[in-house]
Amino acid sequence: MRFRFIEDHREVFPVRVMCSVLRVSASGYYAWRGRPESARAQANKTLVEDIRRVHAGSRRRYGSPRVHASLRAEGKRVGCNRVARLMYEHGIQAHRRRPLRKTTDSNHAFPPAPNLLDRQFASAVAPNQVWLADMTYIATGEGWLYLAAILDLFSRKVIGWAMSETMPQELTLAALHMAITNWNPGPGLLHHSDRGSQGGLNWSSQQPSGGYCDGDTEAEFGPGWAWSVALAGATGGGAA
Repeated sequence: MRFRFIEDHREVFPVRVMCSVLRVSASGYYAWRGRPESARAQANKTLVEDIRRVHAGSRRRYGSPRVHASLRAEGKRVGCNRVARLMYEHGIQAHRRRPLRKTTDSNHAFPPAPNLLDRQFASAVAPNQVWLADMTYIATGEGWLYLAAILDLFSRKVIGWAMSETMPQELTLAALHMAITNWNPGPGLLHHSDRGSQGGLNWSSQQPSGGYCDGDTEAEFGPGWAWSVALAGATGGGAA
């Protein structure tokens, strides 16, 4: 088995280094390599190819029990323990799906805003008329990364964004702040988002006296800009 490991990895690591680590002689390895392959070894090699094929066909989600069941369904007579051993020896593992992350929190005291956009995605005929806001998460090698973004419906450009390892209220405000700073919208802008509570953007109005943003939002952007934006939350999910 140690000689087989060396054979499978000799293109990656020096043979003599592996022999030293595994405490076998290099001459013994080369003698083993020069012997004709046994029928069992040839059968295992063919079986590993079948295992890789079934595993890839499952998008690498199958473990040894389901791989074994698939091979049996194809008419191949092979034991479950043998399949499990070969998968272990060749590093073939089931990839578990990452759990979904929640980015919309509808369990809050804020009343849902009316859906002013109402799926009329062709209503924007110029920039800064309708903005779409949403949040998503991205799997990275160091963990989850949350992304808040704002899209101008007319130009289809991402005009504001912010990223964070957590999902604080300030994340959506940072994306909105970038969009306001870069695009300087005038009165009448419709800001369409889902029903999440981040940012306190839960009221909707197009009138200066509508009272559509909370104290934190007004303190962040100022009352002069706040009344010029209609903040809308979709009643049936995200804005996309």
